[in-house]
Amino acid sequence: MADSATLPRSFQEIILRLQGYWASKGCAVLQPYDMEVGAGTFHPATTLRALGSKAWAAAYVQPSRRPTDGRYGENPNRLQHYYQYQVIIKPSPPDLQELYLGSLRAIGLDPALHDIRFVEDDWESPTLGAWGLGWEVWCDGMEVSQFTYFQQVGGHDCRPVSGELTYGLERLAMYVLGIDHVMEMPFNDPDAPIPLKYGDIFRQTEEEYSRHNFDGATTEMLFQHFKDAEAECERLLAFDAVDPKNGKRIVMAHPAYDQCIKASHLFNLLDARGVISVTERQAYIGRVRALAKKCADAFVTTEAGGASGGAAA
Repeated sequence: MADSATLPRSFQEIILRLQGYWASKGCAVLQPYDMEVGAGTFHPATTLRALGSKAWAAAYVQPSRRPTDGRYGENPNRLQHYYQYQVIIKPSPPDLQELYLGSLRAIGLDPALHDIRFVEDDWESPTLGAWGLGWEVWCDGMEVSQFTYFQQVGGHDCRPVSGELTYGLERLAMYVLGIDHVMEMPFNDPDAPIPLKYGDIFRQTEEEYSRHNFDGATTEMLFQHFKDAEAECERLLAFDAVDPKNGKRIVMAHPAYDQCIKASHLFNLLDARGVISVTERQAYIGRVRALAKKCADAFVTTEAGGASGGAAA
């Protein structure tokens, strides 16, 4: 391990070091997306911007929710709400692996002193209609990141291919900081005027949301909200209006994609409540995937999606 004087002392310091590192490599450091998502990949800065031909480089922290993973704050390393660090660069640079290893050094993990392994594990997101060639990255036998070359998103081939890195921040931080239980992990500097542990901030919410996700959420309302999000996504994509300034058809790919994200989260809540059968589960995944594909179809017609001059009238 690196000299102890260079090691981070808190969860937030690890995040700050990653932000500084990727900013120095030319990434735009973005903010989290302001919706419930199951993973950093759902942020439109990754899902939509992986499409089209325009170059793109971004990095951000994304709060992520997986309702079925809740353990009432008792499990040492399993949470229903957690943080991922996401990096996406398009086209993927030829030295992406070296850049990734450099990011480990930036947070105090010297690859020369640890067993860093890239274990083949191609990534797939059934709800996004996305997949890529990739690896789990293990450090001394523990998975800490996912390394993926996007091949397809929303049913569209990625041309050029994007390189994506996803860091499991809590798991990585516990390893770097030598902590056995996530709730005991220093969130800020232990010598700060008000030192806070991870559990000081999140233990109560983990308890409450675990109860909500498994027992408290009203299933009838969730079913209806899913239908509403699905219908609104379809309506926005079919919106028929022309921009009077340029005569081009108005495309609302991002507002529609928000509804797709909502539908995905509502499906995850219904799954946690145990009210969807195995057969219905596949059908719901297919419905969300259909929305994601239509949003991707719309995005690639826009200027940001790579179309010349925006959508046609």
